[in-house]
Amino acid sequence: MRYIKMVLSAYLILYTNLAIADLADTIEKIKPAVVGIGVHTPSGRQKNSLNGSGFVIGNGQYVVTNHHVLPEDLDESILQQMAIFTGSGKNAKVRTADIVASSQLHDIAILKIHGGPLPAMQLADKGFRREGSYVAFTGFPIGAVLGLYPVSHRGIIASITPTIIPVDNAQQISIKMLKMLRNPYLVYQLDATAYPGNSGSALYDVSTGDVIGIINKVFVQESKEAVISKPSGITYAIPVKYLLALLQEHNIDYLKAN
Repeated sequence: MRYIKMVLSAYLILYTNLAIADLADTIEKIKPAVVGIGVHTPSGRQKNSLNGSGFVIGNGQYVVTNHHVLPEDLDESILQQMAIFTGSGKNAKVRTADIVASSQLHDIAILKIHGGPLPAMQLADKGFRREGSYVAFTGFPIGAVLGLYPVSHRGIIASITPTIIPVDNAQQISIKMLKMLRNPYLVYQLDATAYPGNSGSALYDVSTGDVIGIINKVFVQESKEAVISKPSGITYAIPVKYLLALLQEHNIDYLKAN
């Protein structure tokens, strides 16, 4: 019995090391397709603001992020535009973009960028990945403070669960939440920690880099202010099947160019 435990332990270590090695290669492959999402104000004192993360898909001219990352309004009087930020650090560049599709229910938005194509990520099929599958996501946690430096987190799919938001009392229930309670859809619960700025990051397979979901929220234990100092370690992601449906609804070609 002791021998069997030793063999199983050695196998687990080997498998984990292989997964980590795969992830290093995968991160190197997908990083050029990871972008920041924000607002460009050419006449403003602060020309660029970073609101969240996103990733490039299809022919390299479409970007996916969360609906809640989009600004509520753009001030045309100061020429504000949706923008994506490519590269990292001092090499970061700004590209303007238009919103071409969005779903508030599934918290997904699709932008079309101006200019030439960018490196893109491959979307997985619409099937759910199994619980226990190794996954990772790369984005810009606390990007407004730390700047455009992509950060990767890894973990597993801990559960496939209805998207129902827990509340402390009935007064916290909104009309939007009641609608979701009547028709909840399934999302991935992860054992990895996301932070403000990670919203819109691609959730991908550690071996292939195929996108299987979109990071959209983290369970907060106490308050929004405590999410950095006291993270819960529970993150949620929208499965890619809802993105595929939105792309098809708007006749957007999501196949990655060769």
